Amino acid sequence: MSEEFISSLNENEELQEILKVRRQKLDELRKKGQDPFSIVRYDVTHHSKEIIDGFFEMEGKKVKLAGRLMAKRDMGKSSFCDLHDRDGKIQLFFRVNDLGEETYEELKKLDIGDIIGVSGEVFKTRMGEITVKVHEYTLLSKSLRPLPEKFHGLKDTDTRYRQRYLDLIANPDVKKSFVLRSKIISAIRRFLDEDGFLEVDTPILNTIPGGAAARPFVTHHNTLDLDLYLRIAPELYLKRLIVGGMEKVYEMGRMFRNEGMSVKHNPEFTMLEVYQAYTDYKGMMELTERLFSYVADKVIGKQKIVYQGQDIDLTAPWDRITMTEAVKKYAGVDFDLISTQAEAVEAARNKGIEISGNPTKGEILNLMFEEYVENNLIQPTFIMDYPVEISPLTKRKPDKPHLTERFELFIAGREMANAYSELNDPIDQKERFLDQVEKRKRGDEEANMMDEDYIVALEHGLPPTGGLGIGVDRLVMLLTDSYSIRDILLFPTMKPKE
Repeated sequence: MSEEFISSLNENEELQEILKVRRQKLDELRKKGQDPFSIVRYDVTHHSKEIIDGFFEMEGKKVKLAGRLMAKRDMGKSSFCDLHDRDGKIQLFFRVNDLGEETYEELKKLDIGDIIGVSGEVFKTRMGEITVKVHEYTLLSKSLRPLPEKFHGLKDTDTRYRQRYLDLIANPDVKKSFVLRSKIISAIRRFLDEDGFLEVDTPILNTIPGGAAARPFVTHHNTLDLDLYLRIAPELYLKRLIVGGMEKVYEMGRMFRNEGMSVKHNPEFTMLEVYQAYTDYKGMMELTERLFSYVADKVIGKQKIVYQGQDIDLTAPWDRITMTEAVKKYAGVDFDLISTQAEAVEAARNKGIEISGNPTKGEILNLMFEEYVENNLIQPTFIMDYPVEISPLTKRKPDKPHLTERFELFIAGREMANAYSELNDPIDQKERFLDQVEKRKRGDEEANMMDEDYIVALEHGLPPTGGLGIGVDRLVMLLTDSYSIRDILLFPTMKPKE
């Protein structure tokens, strides 16, 4: 047998013994009428951080705290313990003279991981550590399993994602990322609310999965005997609201796309979509700059950050370059000089790009961009003027009708936002939907479906409108310096263990 296998057996035997002993301790408590799981409330007056930060005002005051016991140091007639609560940790001091012999002996039976409430007085030890001298304690919940530290910490990423509760206990920095996530989302809402936007809710179950090029999840409504789709984007509903006179609206919530998984993709994710009447994609650029700057200031207090070792400056204005100019700069191919699809195919193959099917010139331009440009866009950069073939909901450029008034924002080589001057010509929109329908017939599962009601809405009149979509998870990744989307989702999608 290998040493690793023997070690695994020994650890399992030790774990089983720990589980047995902890169950016995619970049984003993219950026999004494001290079942910790029967306690329903503990009135907390303070938390660790406010005591430590406000020590000069708190010294000598009586406090009540609750949290998880994370360390014990027995000194004979006295003991020091670490208590972890929502804000961090604080040292506790227990003394037999304060608690009495019997209660102090019961203290020794507590296990790391138990949740306790304590009442005591704030002081500072001779070593200078802010501490609570405990006058009484209550066992609020018994931990029947050992925490990961018992076996050298929780480092396995699969376990961390599957059992996020253990990750939060064992790795305090993880909690900081999720606190920042919450603050980022709150800051986004505050910015838009203060800017006059109205937050709305649109359906998650859709009869037509519109608003993006993505493969949807399919479900079934039994009463209606109708297949429905989990939404891939709220765009078409939100633009209906602009038709109805709501001039500035936004929605932030979960989207669902039945696609591949990676460090950048999860099947369900958080998207922000914003629509404003009487503006265009350039107005959305300015809004994007202001929003990112506002959130960075409010949440992390600065515009210059480091992401995965790269210095990023969020200070506006950001670089603006067309897709054609970007491909010329980084791939050395000038699509302004390419007039036919055959020339585009040849140019792509000369750059080592595999071409299959019958792509258009615009689709080949996009392939070239993805291959040669994206990874070079480290500082915030707006890539503008996308081909009409890959922008079915976007207004054409008046002087270059083969291109659209669309941009995507890239930071650290990743797409962060997508925005348009929204297509409001119902005749043009219907033609583009029909083109998407043909692509679906040819096997493109990500192509848009025909949405007749949306066409009817446009026929009633959609004012000139700018629309913006921001990947909230990617913004959180950026501001928390997280490489993988799984690090900023509390419960990422995981394949079940066999």
